[in-house]
This record gives sequence, C-alpha cells and structure tokens, in this order.
Amino acid sequence: MTHDHDLVLRPTAAQTEAALNPPPGRSGGDLVVETLAGLGATTVFGLPGQHALGMFDALRRSSLRYVGLRIENNAGFAADAYGRVTGEAAPLLLSTGPGALTSLAALQEAATASAPVLAVSSQIPTAGLGGGRHGYLHELPDQAASFRGVVKSVHTVRTQSQIPSAIEAAWKSALTAPHGPVWVEIPQDVLLAPTSIPVVTGGDAFPEELPPRPELTALAAHLLSTAERPAVIAGGGVVRADASGKLRKLAETLQAPVVTTPGGKGAFPWTHPLSLQSWIEDRHTTDFLEDADVLLVVGSGLGELSSNYHTFKPRGRVIQIEADLGKLESNHPALGIHADARLALQALLETVSRREDPTAPERVRTVLTKVRDRIAAQELTLEQEVLASVRRALPADSPSFWDMTILAYWAWSAFDAKGPNLMHSAQGAGGLGYGFPAALGAAVADPTRPVLAVSGDGGALYSIAELATAKQHDLPVTWLIVDDGGYGILREYMTDSFGDATGTELSRPDFVALAESFGVPGLRTTPETLEADLSKALAAPGPSVVVLPAVLRMFAPTHLG
Repeated sequence: MTHDHDLVLRPTAAQTEAALNPPPGRSGGDLVVETLAGLGATTVFGLPGQHALGMFDALRRSSLRYVGLRIENNAGFAADAYGRVTGEAAPLLLSTGPGALTSLAALQEAATASAPVLAVSSQIPTAGLGGGRHGYLHELPDQAASFRGVVKSVHTVRTQSQIPSAIEAAWKSALTAPHGPVWVEIPQDVLLAPTSIPVVTGGDAFPEELPPRPELTALAAHLLSTAERPAVIAGGGVVRADASGKLRKLAETLQAPVVTTPGGKGAFPWTHPLSLQSWIEDRHTTDFLEDADVLLVVGSGLGELSSNYHTFKPRGRVIQIEADLGKLESNHPALGIHADARLALQALLETVSRREDPTAPERVRTVLTKVRDRIAAQELTLEQEVLASVRRALPADSPSFWDMTILAYWAWSAFDAKGPNLMHSAQGAGGLGYGFPAALGAAVADPTRPVLAVSGDGGALYSIAELATAKQHDLPVTWLIVDDGGYGILREYMTDSFGDATGTELSRPDFVALAESFGVPGLRTTPETLEADLSKALAAPGPSVVVLPAVLRMFAPTHLG
C-alpha cells in the first residue's frame, strides 16, 4: 500500500547534475538570496553593514533587485509599504546591532498594520554567541530578544544548511493571516563561508489558510439575518484579505450600514448608500453603532482609534471576525470568529438570508448630515479645503501614504480613499517618519502610477535623507510637506491640556532649497494654488517636493465627554 505521505518528488537528471556540481564562488549569503528568489521575491530593501556583507555580495550574483535606503528604519517603512501594496513578503536585509535595532520602529508599524516584512539580519560570529561578552563589533547579549516582542516570529540560523528552511518558515509566517513582520538572523561567519550546498531552486511559498469554524459562521449568519438594526465595522483585515467585494455584497444582502476604520479605508465604497464613511471618531457615528442590535466587526480589534478612544460601548450582540487571535474579544465580549476576513465573509454570504430595510439609507444620511453639521459649526474651512484639494489632485488609482500629522488625522475620517489598499498611514504604531519612505516602497512596487506622501515638517525631518534614494532610483513620489513650524498635533494637545506647549516648536530648513540640493524639484505652494501645484507635480516624472506653509487645526474630539 502506498500512502500520500510516502510520495516524494524525485529529482530530474538535470537537478541531480546541478546538485553534484554547484557553481563555484558561492557563500552562505548566496543561500539567502537563492532562497528568497525561489520563494518568489523579486525585490529586497535594506542597508549594508560589516557583518551582512556576505548577503550583499551575493545580491550581484542573483536576479533580485536591491533598493537601498539611507536609514534602516526608513528601509523598514519602504518594505512595509511594498508588502501592503503587493501582498507579498518584502525582504529587508539588515546588519547586526545598531543597524538591526534602528529598524525596530518600522517593524512595530508593520506588526500593528499586519504588513508582511521578512527581515534578515546578520549576527556576530558564531563563536561570540551564547550571552558572553566577547567584545565583537555590534555585539548584543541576545539580539533576537530585542525583536521577540515586536515581530510575529523569530528564526535563528546557526549553520548554512539551516538557511533555506529558516527563511521558508519565516516567509510562510509573514504571509499567514494575520500578515506581519518576521525576523531571521544569521551569524557573519555563516554568511561569509564558502558553501558546497546545492543551489536553492525553489520553495513552498504557500502559507497556511485560516478558515472560520462552521458552527460559528452558522450562528453569526442567523443573528445577522434576523437582526432589526445590523451594522458593520470594517477594519484593515478586510483590505489585507482582499475582501472588499465580499463585504459590499454582504452589506447589500443584509442592508447593513458600514463604517470603515482608519486602517480599513477604502474597504467599502465612500458614496454607497449604506456607507457611514470613516467618521468613527464622531459621537453621532458611535451612537449609531451602539444602537445596532447586531454589530459585525470584520478585521478590527476595536482598538483606541477604532472605538472613538474606547468610549464606544455596544449594547447589542457583537460578532467579531479577526485573524489575530490576540485581538479577538480583547476589548468587547463577542461571538469571536478566528479567521481570515475573506474566508469568513464568504462563509456568511453562503448562509445569510436577504433582509429588506428601506430605512437603512435614510438612517445613514441622517448620521452623515449630523457629522457634517458638527464639523461646519467649528469654522474649519481651511482644513477642509486643503484636504479636498489633495483629493482632487491625486489620481483615483494612486496610493497615498500619510505620516503622523494633522492633515493625516483629518484624512483618517474625511478622505475618500477611492478604493481598497490605496490609503495607508502610520496609525498602527503611530511613529513619525513613515509617509515618505513608505511611498518610495510603493513606487518600487508599481512605478507606473504616481504616489503621494504627506508629512508635517517635524515628520519630514525623520526621512529627509531618503530624497537621495528617490533621486537615485527616479521614483515617482510627490512629497507634500505641511510646514507649520513644529509638532502641530502635540502643540494642540499640550495647549488644550496645559494652557501652553513645551518642546513643540522647531527650527526647520528651507525644504524647497533642500529638495533642490538633492536634485529633486521643489516648490512652495499656498492653499489656493495647492490643487494645481500638486496636480502638476504628480503628473511630472520622478520625485518632487511640494511645501505648504500652513497651520492647520483639528476638529473638536467627541470622546472627552
């Protein structure tokens, strides 16, 4: 009797010949790049360092495209965006110690946003491992310990034969729902030593699926089908699972209004009759969702930004679909369904009954009217006009990447992303400096359409060095810098809380002259000319910088009582 698990693929004669006679001049670094290529990678990001040179030397013998940035954290942001845009694991090559540690903030953002980043770092030579203090350059007692609380999984390599399997396991981990960053580390001597291991010719690149439990989706379908006032909160998990089409079909079947979180921007059509848009930081929206007798939460953990700063208190039955087990019921009791959003929504579509509710669109219009009236009463015309100008200037199919800045906070609620996977921000971890290097990563992934980055002047200085990267690779990224002379949102927070601000005012450069010093066109605009200037910059080939001197204000919060 032959069992399936007894079957193995026999090597061909050519494969046997290649295995017996691998090409000369290869090292452990070649095993790294060969494995990445075998898994389907085409592009790697990173920054070379002494211990990692074995990997970087191997790149010139491979078909992989290398995009080097100037700071490891920015390389991590670029890989993050590449992973979000393509849905592929984005390799990030790093060196030991300071180089590795400098990427931590970017990896935290990738973790909170579920972006598939595969970080491969060097380590000190094998002789120095084990926690002793040997005095190697870049030495840490336990480098991997710095990453275990940040990344999804850690994979340690100690010999060359472990390299292909470790990288393949990391690749699958990064792409198994929920997506996330993973960490592989390989000692310097392992990367540099000559290898007689055959060329890596392939790999199993298919991650595990995460289907829902059928008894749970059966109950969820019954609850939704018999609800009187169902509603839906759609988070980033819908976007990452490419499930926006299924979400729309389910909402229309149930006649259930849908609000998207900041991470779920574009998961539901902005102007759809059932769309509550993204005004989740508004008490009118919160009240509406609290009144739902059955609330379906898809791909969101209902964290701070997605729950109007934890003031949201649902009164009805909550159904939560979430791929990250740690987020399931972490903030609210629910019928928790641990599953990929796409598979769970498909299961619901197959079992729900159609509801008729002619009042649903009118109830949605009422909420949106209340929201508009609240904002209009605050005399924030400048802010609304600036955001509208950006929307009109940006082509409908172009992605945008937003730093932690006041205009981005407006965009979370008020910007029509025009589709799924087109608007991205650093709202996961909330660190500065994300917008521009992330936009560069997206432009590497797809250079056929212009990409927009939006930063404040404070956040811009985190990533100004990457103007050199944009110029070197001629990437079609237009960088809008809103220059208000400081950390604008912190200025507002401190003034509101303490009556005055400390440490928020900044001396900053002439951003136009600075951009031009890199060979990147720059111009200074005004709110009145922003749309035309931004449109022109986006239409021009290569990178550009548009500087808008303006002090913008936030709309009043509704979560403070």
